[in-house]
Amino acid sequence: MSVKAVLFDLDDTLLWDERSVTEAFRDTCRIAAEAAGVNEEELEAAVRSEARALYETFETYTFTQMIGINPFEALWGNFEGGEHPMFRSLQKLAPEYRINAWTRGLAALGVENPELGRQLAEWFPAQRRKLPYVYEETFSVLDELRDNYKLLLLTNGSPDLQQEKLDGMPTLIPYFDSIVISGNFGEGKPSPKLFDHAMAQIGITAAEGIMVGDKLTTDILGANRVGMTSVWINRHGMQRSGEIIPTYEISSLSELPELLKNIK
Repeated sequence: MSVKAVLFDLDDTLLWDERSVTEAFRDTCRIAAEAAGVNEEELEAAVRSEARALYETFETYTFTQMIGINPFEALWGNFEGGEHPMFRSLQKLAPEYRINAWTRGLAALGVENPELGRQLAEWFPAQRRKLPYVYEETFSVLDELRDNYKLLLLTNGSPDLQQEKLDGMPTLIPYFDSIVISGNFGEGKPSPKLFDHAMAQIGITAAEGIMVGDKLTTDILGANRVGMTSVWINRHGMQRSGEIIPTYEISSLSELPELLKNIK
């Protein structure tokens, strides 16, 4: 059966979220270095560690794992959208979580300064929102595919935060016949139910679609579970381990159009 649709992950597949987060950390840690003399790289590592540890203590942790919301998204997300009660819990927890992550990160380097922690907790979200990036090849690949395939965006995350990312790159939105955000559905990748829901949105079977994404444990595993062809974007040359095996592996999104022609 021929391929009729391409399903794309968003973060670090089309949007370069890793770069946005890294640069926001760098800018925020520079402020801390100027104010308190801390090492920027050491502070970033400490805040990331403290953020992860705090995040795992919350009652919302299991839910965020299932939906696909990571600790660093909670350092800038507001979680005002979504119908599930856990989003309201996240909304209440997030402001104090941000302050504590930065304050504890400073403390790990010997700086006891809650007021600076509060300032950094406000600075990081502001900087992250100023830094939307897409990969250089994103739009050219979508341009090449849009006339021959249905395109669907299938992203894990909080509805309002994922929408905010898209609004930060508004020219991306019109390429897609449908956009499915896990937080709106109630389950995240690799849930087969989410994939079934996504396929229903554009009227295809698993054999008629291809899932393209950067994460083996969500994008690739989810596609494999429903019998859909999977394409793993491995930009960093990671070594695969475990039992999650993509149908195809590419190192750049620019390889996708030719791969699709060969599949046809």
